[in-house]
Amino acid sequence: MTVSMDEVRLDKWLWAARFYKTRSLATAAISGGHVHLNTERIKPAKAVKLGDTVRIRKGSMEMTVSVDAISSKRGSATIAQALYTESAESIALREQSRARIRAENAGAVMDHKPNKQERRELMKVKKGQE
Repeated sequence: MTVSMDEVRLDKWLWAARFYKTRSLATAAISGGHVHLNTERIKPAKAVKLGDTVRIRKGSMEMTVSVDAISSKRGSATIAQALYTESAESIALREQSRARIRAENAGAVMDHKPNKQERRELMKVKKGQE
C-alpha cells in the first residue's frame, strides 16, 4: 500500500507536528479517545489530509487545529508549527482555562510544610466538607 504525500497516518503527523514526543504516545492518545479527526473518534492509522480538523486533548488543555501541511518526518519546532493552524476559539478557550487554573492555584502556595492541623483542614476543603 503506497501513501501519497498529500496524506499521512495521523499518529505520524501528530509526532511530526510535535504534539507528542513519540509515535507510541500519539498512538496511545488516539486509541484512548483523546484525539478526534473531523469530530470523529478514529484509529491511529487513519490518513490525515490537508484541511482536516484535529482536536487534541492533553490533560485539561484542549486544542483544535487545522492541517495546513503534511509531513511524516519530525523536524524543528518552527517547521512543526508550520504544519497546523490553531483556531481562534481554541486559543481563547485555552487562555481562559489557563487563567482559571492560575486563579485557583493563587492561594495554594505555602511557605512551609503543613502541620497535622493544617493537613486536616486542607483535606476537608478538598473533599468539600467545609
